[in-house]
Amino acid sequence: MRRATLFIIVCFALLGLAIAIVASVLHDGLSAKATPSRLETFVARNARHLAIPSNARTHLNPVLDSPELQREARLHFADHCASCHANDGSGHTLYGDGLYPKPPDLRLQPTQDLTDGELFWIIENGVRFTGMPGFSSNGNHGASENHGGAQDTWQLVHFIRHLPHLTAGERLEMERYNPKGPEERVEEQEENEFLRGATPQPKTDSQKEKPE
Repeated sequence: MRRATLFIIVCFALLGLAIAIVASVLHDGLSAKATPSRLETFVARNARHLAIPSNARTHLNPVLDSPELQREARLHFADHCASCHANDGSGHTLYGDGLYPKPPDLRLQPTQDLTDGELFWIIENGVRFTGMPGFSSNGNHGASENHGGAQDTWQLVHFIRHLPHLTAGERLEMERYNPKGPEERVEEQEENEFLRGATPQPKTDSQKEKPE
């Protein structure tokens, strides 16, 4: 009799937890602009931890850090990662603010406390149910150091460690390597021509602003 009562209590507890999780996920409907609740964040972080193979967590960074490597990784981050993560790693960008969940602030402890192996694995394999894609080019799901992109990934791990100490000059340099749209490229070209003393060329019909 006691076992049956205990079983019923456990079932109700699990049902209550499931309802709480569903309510937490749907607290703002299906809007991607919502902020995950503390419960959802707690569950997601622990699920991510369990999803990363234990042997991947213990991998040490085989790439030696250096000023040259940092610059290469910094510009790689600016070109490939900053659209969502921002140059400073804050995650506050047009795309980042529109994702659910939002990209984490890479400068803060929840990311900085991850091991090098965990950071490598996340970059390589992505995080399911988020906007973080997997960038591994070798087709498997482990932390391999043999494929061509592994060097870039390990360099990015070094750069992520440096993000809390990013300087204004480094951030300014990164801005020149951020992806640009057609209008931005035309504007940049016109600025360069003006600085060289060239006569500005009239815009074509496609470049002119359309009347509202």
